[in-house]
Amino acid sequence: MIELNGIRYAWPDAPTVLDGVSLSVREGEKLVLLGANGSGKSTLLKLMNGLIAPQTGSYSYCGEAVTPARLKQGAFARRFRSEVVLLFQHPEAMLFNPTVRDEIAYGPRQLGLPDAVARAEHWAAALGLAPLLDAQPFSLSGGQKQKLALAAILALEPRLLLLDEPVASLDPRASGWLVDFLLDCGKTVVTSTHNLSMASELGERAFVLGEGGRLLFDGPLQDALRDRALLEAANLVHRHRHRHGGDTHAYMHAHTHSHDWESSR
Repeated sequence: MIELNGIRYAWPDAPTVLDGVSLSVREGEKLVLLGANGSGKSTLLKLMNGLIAPQTGSYSYCGEAVTPARLKQGAFARRFRSEVVLLFQHPEAMLFNPTVRDEIAYGPRQLGLPDAVARAEHWAAALGLAPLLDAQPFSLSGGQKQKLALAAILALEPRLLLLDEPVASLDPRASGWLVDFLLDCGKTVVTSTHNLSMASELGERAFVLGEGGRLLFDGPLQDALRDRALLEAANLVHRHRHRHGGDTHAYMHAHTHSHDWESSR
């Protein structure tokens, strides 16, 4: 479904964000993109969504090259935009309509779908937003905005979901609903996170990005989570010293910590 070959990207006046990334994604896979803040996760998802183009390397979707010129061609652009969707880490970047109903219905309306309002009401109900259909999006709480942005992309009924830290603002109930939905939806899903406790719930295969946007690992998620050297290299666990005892002769040693993951085990 996705083929990235030798992708390199750097923002203007900034260090390289992605450096020679090559990976493939099969339809129906559930993948977790792991990496510390600044490792290039969001940039990689934007590239898969066609919002930015690689400076070197190539990207293809279902065997067709994805380039700025190709995305200006009506038929391909329409299909790509309806099938490949991205949930931004900060939902405010996606919200601009006067009501919750209009926000969710916006994408289907742009595609000329006759059931745009019905889709909006369906996904609002699924995410607990039905009482807010006439509310202004910017009056919502952070978690409600995240749910609204998610409903807006799900209303397109896409084939590929690209999710950037999707549970960052969700309460436990909404997070549980999202995990269950993603595992059972039958869609291809690539989810980025630096939260190791949540990663194990989101897929079976992991991409691990390290400093400078280099791909450090591509394989079974559980193998990545068990590899402390890999997680330390990716800055997903940290090493610090512990003092045992309260006096000057206290025993001190150092080891790695991944607090969010260990506390959930």
